[in-house]
Amino acid sequence: MNIPDALFTEQELCRNNGERGTRKYIAYNGIVYDVTDCPKWRSDLHELLHFPGQDLTSEFPDAPHKEEVFLHHCVKIVGRLASN
Repeated sequence: MNIPDALFTEQELCRNNGERGTRKYIAYNGIVYDVTDCPKWRSDLHELLHFPGQDLTSEFPDAPHKEEVFLHHCVKIVGRLASN
């Protein structure tokens, strides 16, 4: 997996929520993904449960899908989430 060198703080992640033309980023297991172009994120609310701009690591075990969702062509790795 090729992960760019960009490092995002929680605050920077929160700012990338699709508002005012920003990209839609989510984080999972320390990796930040751009999901802007994914059909399931077009409404800014994924499956009526998740907003972009969040770390979804703790919510992932309850998801109806596995990590293969991050392999979709619309999902782009943009960097890492800075640890606190």
